[in-house]
Amino acid sequence: MTSTLPGGLRDFYEDPAVPVASGDARSLRQARMLADALGPAGAEPSVVLDVGCGDGTAARAAAPLLAGHRVVGVDWSQDALRRARTHMSDVIRGELSDAGLPLSPGCADAVLFSEVIEHLVDPDSALDELRRVLKPGGHLMISTPNLAAWYNRALLLAGVQPVFSEVSLRGIHGRPGSEVVGHLRLYTARALKEFLTASGFDVVRVAGAPFHGVPKVLRPLDRLVCAAPSAASILLVHARKRGDGPGGGSDGPGHRAAGTA
Repeated sequence: MTSTLPGGLRDFYEDPAVPVASGDARSLRQARMLADALGPAGAEPSVVLDVGCGDGTAARAAAPLLAGHRVVGVDWSQDALRRARTHMSDVIRGELSDAGLPLSPGCADAVLFSEVIEHLVDPDSALDELRRVLKPGGHLMISTPNLAAWYNRALLLAGVQPVFSEVSLRGIHGRPGSEVVGHLRLYTARALKEFLTASGFDVVRVAGAPFHGVPKVLRPLDRLVCAAPSAASILLVHARKRGDGPGGGSDGPGHRAAGTA
């Protein structure tokens, strides 16, 4: 799920070798937060858009916790959607671009935006669009790597490039790790909360999640640090759509209600 990308970046994200899945621990924690926010499914199930659904593994992990609610996967990558269809019954091809998502205003009760915002060229317009498709008071669940993760603080003090940051799409330079995933922006907890507030959302809760790429010997410590979200590996933020403001415009040409593709 990308936002107005140059050709080189489009080719990068469409490459099947580029990872599109994230760890189950993060997915489960985020799904629990959303399940608590939505409550039990009623006669009319809530519509949850998984925007930037990737290969659908996060939705698969969350499915038992969101039973009865309708989860619709949205992604720009055709290859990701092909794989997502093995885990999700409803998928839509859509892009956070100037044209907007092919969805009607206020069609969703909640949006999952997992490990996406760090890949965007224009996150401002992306949040405007997510706000447009949410109902008044709708839930936005964001997860993203934490620039201020506990080990990144130590790495910076040592003059080492932080984990999650990338200076090239061709290789990793100056930091631990070897996998290029196309991160363009990184956030601290404070920056992300301020950004969401300025974009027309009220932040309800900030939590932390562990990172599946942490060396095995350090994973108990990584899980322990989740109690202090500002230093956790992954930031999980629950926000709600505020009244009229940025992104609250009317339906534009080509938009429709959530469906399948």
